[in-house]
Amino acid sequence: MTEAQGRFAEGAVRLSGRCALLLGWRPDEFWNACPAEVAAIFGAANPAGGGESIDRGTLTRMIEKDAG
Repeated sequence: MTEAQGRFAEGAVRLSGRCALLLGWRPDEFWNACPAEVAAIFGAANPAGGGESIDRGTLTRMIEKDAG
C-alpha cells in the first residue's frame, strides 16, 4: 500500500464512521453518496466551521482515487 492509499484509507474510515454515527448510514449508503451530499450534510451540521473537518475538495479527491 502506498502512502497516498494509506491516507485515503484512514480518511475514508474516519468519514464513514462519522456518517454511521451521525446519520445512521450503513457502508453502502456512505459509498453511494456523492461528495456534494456528504459535504452539504457536514456543512449544515457545522456552520461555524470549527473543529477538524474534511473540505469538499479533499472529499472529492478521496472518492476519485477510490474510483480510479
